Parts: sequence; structure tokens; C-alpha cells
Amino acid sequence: MPAATALQITPLENAPFGAVVSLPEGVSDPSLLSDEDFKKLKEGLQKNLVLVIPKQEELPPRSQHQLTIRFDPSCIGNYGHDEKLFHHKNSVLAKDGKCFQDTPEVIMVGNSKFPAGFQPGIVKDVELEHPTHYTFHKDVLTDEQRERGQTRFFRWHIDAALYGLSPPQVTTLLGCVVPPQTEKQKIIYEDTNEELELVKGSTAFASGAIAFKLLSPEDQEMALNTTVVYAPHPYIYISKAKATSDGLTMVSEGKEYPFEELPEWEESKIKKLPLVWTNPTTGEHHLQVHGCCVYQLINNKTGEIKELEEARKEVHRLMRPAISPQHIYCHPWKEGDLVIFFNRGLWHSVTGEFGPEEKRMMHQCNVASGEDPICVKN
Repeated sequence: MPAATALQITPLENAPFGAVVSLPEGVSDPSLLSDEDFKKLKEGLQKNLVLVIPKQEELPPRSQHQLTIRFDPSCIGNYGHDEKLFHHKNSVLAKDGKCFQDTPEVIMVGNSKFPAGFQPGIVKDVELEHPTHYTFHKDVLTDEQRERGQTRFFRWHIDAALYGLSPPQVTTLLGCVVPPQTEKQKIIYEDTNEELELVKGSTAFASGAIAFKLLSPEDQEMALNTTVVYAPHPYIYISKAKATSDGLTMVSEGKEYPFEELPEWEESKIKKLPLVWTNPTTGEHHLQVHGCCVYQLINNKTGEIKELEEARKEVHRLMRPAISPQHIYCHPWKEGDLVIFFNRGLWHSVTGEFGPEEKRMMHQCNVASGEDPICVKN
């Protein structure tokens, strides 16, 4: 197929959202797009939520970082999390990635060991660990279920520190070493017994816009007038608790860290964000909440506060319809796929069960925004 002469965005087939991007003729590095083409790319991202640019295996981390920050002029330059908190020994994120030494805004995530020099920028041996629900969910798959090829949604989330820093606009994820597409696993929904077959290691995406549209008119009105309060240092706060089997929120058993036992925190840095974020391009409302880190829900009209356990149950009720098989997109990775997703318009989750020797290497970049998301009511 001849190279496209202009940037093209083509919706994915048989998917509720998402699109494939063909770069203009003569452009192999998307960070170098002209202003006109980049504007088209940004609008296409906010409309389609997930964009896939194939054959980017040679994209260097520095270009990935430059592309990522180009989406948000307000970026403050840091990775989406405070490094000291991201890899804090008590954080649920502690094992989630290793930074490139010369481009610390880009991190390596994946599984198994990779020697120094495996890729440009890897200056020492790297050992990565794929997240597993066995360490995060309250109830886990049996050995027999795993042998039959079952996996789980690990944790549905928005990429965000949710303390101090504003949620990134965009995350970019580059597939460098991935399982072959012939390797399949499946997710069985415990509440409906539906089955979802997916390529091993797929990244699952759920649309916040679809989630909002699936709500009743009464729930939409409630959501539009609700503020989500996140716990201080939320990934440390929840680290002793366990998640529900669908990865949407935590089971309330009183295992959270008391606030006085958390690292030092400031009231002014507690994140209080709208439950609904408005898409700046489409004007659509997106239900956007990190169900595992929620602490309280506040009704902006009445002042009523739903505390931790009730807040978790409520966001689970609101989020659950949007992760049904027909509503989500699970990206089947090919080496060289660069996936750009609108972090303020969807949630995503890791999937896949990996043995210690099975290799997976991804480059991830997201950068904290300089501005919080907003809800624009009609």
C-alpha cells in the first residue's frame, strides 16, 4: 500500500471507539508533525479516544516525550506522578516501571529481564514485573482457571497521581516486545458469566463518554453535580486493601492506612475533581473517576457526603455497565504499535497472566498537566 500523502485517521473496525493513524508521506516520527497535522491528530484523539500508529518500533524515548507534551501546552514537565511517591515502598505502584536514565519522563513497563544495551537508552540491566491480580484482588483465579487461559482486568484506572499533580491529558504507550497475537486468554465476568476473548497482554479501554450515556437521566444529573475527593497519597492509602474481582474499586474491610501513618501530606494538595469531565473538542460528558482511589463523593447541590464504603459502591454501580464486552476496546498489541490515548476521556486496565520468563517491554509516557479537568454544564 503506498504511503498516505496526508495524515489520515480511520476508525477501528468492530470497535466501539478508537482509530488507526497513517502518517503523512515523509514523516516517520509523529513528534515532528506539522502544526496543521498535529491539530488534526489532537482533535482526532479527543474524538476517538484511542489512536494507534503502527510501525513505530524505532521511535526514541525523547521523541515519545516530545509528542506527549505537545498535546498539553500547560504541562509542567514532570512525569504524571511524583517519583518519590510513585516508587514508595508502600505504594501499589512501587513495581510498575523503570525510568530511562536520559529521559526520565518515559518509563519501561513489562515483564522479565532485559540486559543493558537491549535498546538505546538502557544503560544497565532492567527487570520488569507485569502486574498480577494475584497481589491486588481480594479473590483470585484458581490454578485450574489460570490453566484454562483465564485472566482478569487488573485495575481500571486513569493515569494520575491524584495528589498534588493534575491528571495528564494524554498517555502514549509503545509496544516494543509483546506476545504473539496467536496467544489468547479470556475474561469471564463473574456477575453475568459473559466471556471476552483477548490477545494475551492486551490493554483494555473503557470510554467515559459511553459510561455517562449508559446512566439513567437521574444518575446523569447526579453525576454532573458530584465532586470526587481522593485520599492523600491514594496509592499508599489503599496498599493494604484488596480490589474487587473486576478491578473497578476496592473491597472495604478497614485495611486502609490511617491518614496519620501516611507520608506527610497537605490539605491543599488533596485532589477534589468533578465526577464528569467535559471533552474540549466534542463537548461530550465523560464519567471519569479512579474507582480504586476514591475516598468521598460530595453532592454539590445538597452537600451530602458519601463516605468511603458507600462511595466505592456508588462508583462501582456507575462504572460497571461501561466495561461490558460490547462497550470496551482491548488493544491486541503488535511490536511497533504506538498507542496514544486521551487520559481525560477513558479508563484503562492491564490484562494478562505472565510467567517470570515471558517477555514484554513497553515504553510509557504521561506528563502531569498544569490544569485540572472541568465539567461544563449546559
